[in-house]
Amino acid sequence: MPRGGTFNLLVGGPKANWPEDFAAETDGSWIGVDRGTLRLIDLNIQPVAAIGDFDSLAAPELQRVRRNVKDIRQAQVEKDFTDTQMAVSVAFNDYGAERVDIYGATGGRLDHFLANLFLVLEPRFKRYTGQIRLIDRQNTVSFYLPGRHTIQKEADKKYLAFVPLTPIDHLSLLDEKYQLHNEPIPYPISFASNEFVGETGTFQFDTGLLGVIQSRDTYEARHE
Repeated sequence: MPRGGTFNLLVGGPKANWPEDFAAETDGSWIGVDRGTLRLIDLNIQPVAAIGDFDSLAAPELQRVRRNVKDIRQAQVEKDFTDTQMAVSVAFNDYGAERVDIYGATGGRLDHFLANLFLVLEPRFKRYTGQIRLIDRQNTVSFYLPGRHTIQKEADKKYLAFVPLTPIDHLSLLDEKYQLHNEPIPYPISFASNEFVGETGTFQFDTGLLGVIQSRDTYEARHE
């Protein structure tokens, strides 16, 4: 059983939102979440675990999962947590993950997306805030607890957004294109379409929880 390092979760969002060639270019171990397990098998990726209620799989598909994955955690369909929440918990608590990158978490049902976005607000996951990312074709979403942080610009991204998920005190964007200085933010909001000036960006805040999004337009959007 692999322990530590990065664990990648593939959940059931649309394939159109996957990063290009992500399966071949991503390091670390993989955990399949519900239908994401079958998709990993189709990509010739061996998941270390399959997690979920598997209500999206037909019986022959579930049998295929059982033939290919040793560690299967099957939950009841009626439960008080999502498959993704269960998988994140298993990755950190059972496999000792140092980072969890979640793919397939966007682009489908909005209730599923919001559950994934708000996952870090749950008390049981708060200590892992800085170790969880949501990644898709256009976006990387990272999460931060109070302090001073410097982030590296991703080569294929243009835009930078700061998204307080809770009230935040003294938010400062120190060297981005559009700056803030010790601003109180009383409610969730997206400070969208900011940009890096150089190859790094520095920000700080005193209380709350902040999401940071690096993003890019698609080719289609740029040429509409």
